[in-house]
Amino acid sequence: EESINSSEKGFFLLGFADDPQLERILFVIILLFYILNILGNTAIILVSCLAPKLHAPMYFFLSNLSCVDICFTTSVAPQLLVTMNKKEKNMSYSGCVAQLYVAMGLGSSECILLAVMAYDRYAAVCQPLQYTTIMHPQLCAFLAGIAWLSGLITSLIQCSLTVQLPLCGHRKLDHIFCEVPVLIKLACVDTTFNEVELFVASVIFLIVPVSLILISYGFITKAVLRIKSAAGCWKAFGTCSSHLIVVIIFYGSIIFMYLQPAKSSSKNQGKFVSLFYTIVTPVLNPIIYTLRNKDVKGALRTLVMRNVLV
Repeated sequence: EESINSSEKGFFLLGFADDPQLERILFVIILLFYILNILGNTAIILVSCLAPKLHAPMYFFLSNLSCVDICFTTSVAPQLLVTMNKKEKNMSYSGCVAQLYVAMGLGSSECILLAVMAYDRYAAVCQPLQYTTIMHPQLCAFLAGIAWLSGLITSLIQCSLTVQLPLCGHRKLDHIFCEVPVLIKLACVDTTFNEVELFVASVIFLIVPVSLILISYGFITKAVLRIKSAAGCWKAFGTCSSHLIVVIIFYGSIIFMYLQPAKSSSKNQGKFVSLFYTIVTPVLNPIIYTLRNKDVKGALRTLVMRNVLV
């Protein structure tokens, strides 16, 4: 029996090879989204660092989110674009395993980071007078560190268990990149333990953060409804609605992929869902946060004007 980690051979990523026309269209869309991702998220990181007005916890976490998004999409998109452009849809074993660890780690970190950002919004809306005391720089750095570290730990555990599975010569991955549920599906032994372990990890990194986010927004809604002025109400809702949109889109697609039995998803459904949370959602973050945020738009305009005039 050949386990994944004993293999010198690579894998064949089938992707959308059975529909060349769809593959060509998706190639252009993925390339465009990847470029937008790099530009948009880099702009957020730069403006958060360079604009003194944005030296606040919300923008510190937002720049962390942008950094995760750039790395997360970069772990998938370039390889996917290269594979789509080749007749031989092969990928080396080492490339597949590296992608498995990196994508799992960064995706998990984003799950925790979005929950941390919900807590930050809760502190800002529900405890405005104590906000700067609660969200002091040391706590912000600690929470961001927890998000990055928890992603690393879950990736090391989850992926190490997955690469031990015997494949019995199976090399064809009917997916767009190397992902844990897909490799579990490829195994030729009973994968109950791996599926249970994946389910537990998914509950920790998906259901727990979503529950904490919903609790935070429950308190936020309660606080907002107490605000007498309509302008105050709209401002409070405005600061939180952008985060809520990102949360619904990101968690919704990942929960669909990870919280179902590994062998149950239909042929192309899982591929499109994976495309959504690896390629589309990371582009939506900068768009949603900048278009719905006057401070970020103002800071971007100031930086651009300053550089143009210089």
